[in-house]
Amino acid sequence: MHKGLKIFGIITSIGMLIVLLQGALVTKTGSADGCGATWPLCFGELVPQTQTMETLIEYTHRAWSGLMGLFVIILAIWSWNKLSHMRETKFMALMAVLFIIFQGLMGAGAVIWGNSDIVLALHFGISAISFASVVLLNILAFEDKKHAPVISVSKKYRNYLFFVLIYCYIVIYTGAYVKHTDATHVCSGFPLCNNEFIPDLSGTLGYQIGIQLTHRVAAISLSIVILILWIWTISKFRHYKSLVWGSTAVLVLVIIQGTAGVSILYADTYLTPALFHSLTISILFTVLCYLGMVSTRKKSY
Repeated sequence: MHKGLKIFGIITSIGMLIVLLQGALVTKTGSADGCGATWPLCFGELVPQTQTMETLIEYTHRAWSGLMGLFVIILAIWSWNKLSHMRETKFMALMAVLFIIFQGLMGAGAVIWGNSDIVLALHFGISAISFASVVLLNILAFEDKKHAPVISVSKKYRNYLFFVLIYCYIVIYTGAYVKHTDATHVCSGFPLCNNEFIPDLSGTLGYQIGIQLTHRVAAISLSIVILILWIWTISKFRHYKSLVWGSTAVLVLVIIQGTAGVSILYADTYLTPALFHSLTISILFTVLCYLGMVSTRKKSY
């Protein structure tokens, strides 16, 4: 059932993941100005004549993002028509379309008018929501009727799950803010910062160190709350396979995420671990969104 929709959904999900990684690549290589201050054209040209690496990275990101925007709209309409009997479909379809548009407008605004580091950091968070919405739409096509898991959890567990989801998004934001404020390497070593438990936070460098330390504390705290979620799931709801596998995946991903984050400090070339860092947190957030979705189900379709 829905073979074409499933295939198209997989293609769109992979495409959106590439968009997300391209955006991270643009930030990490300093290619945001690779097409100048013009949008959607690049230096006012449909195909730019400038042949720098920064231009290639930014131009490719724009072109691919535009194509995926069209794919997301098609997927949303297709899902709306075929899966409207599923409770989450319309909401996810609207989320996918709204956030891909919002994501594009934020990117365009940053190019034309420029934005603060705070707003630019939010751009990655918006991309994470957009990616998660597309993936969940795709999952609904696979779950239709016969395979949709229906669970019954306590209100406390559900509330805690959504707390973890929201907190994860905050951690994503703090990580993006580290990148946009060039605070990635202001602290050498881990867990201490420049061999100090409480480093000097005065001046511009101190501000960047504060941002880095805030993200470290937030990331470590995320690992703890996810560990609690996993223990709670295994002890109380291990008869629900979707919760067990989902919470286990999240726990494994947060460990990988932390390892990738620390490796950025020691790698000769930090680009690869940094992109992997962005990849794992995006997938982790998406799995949490799925757990949140199934935890609200009351009955079978």
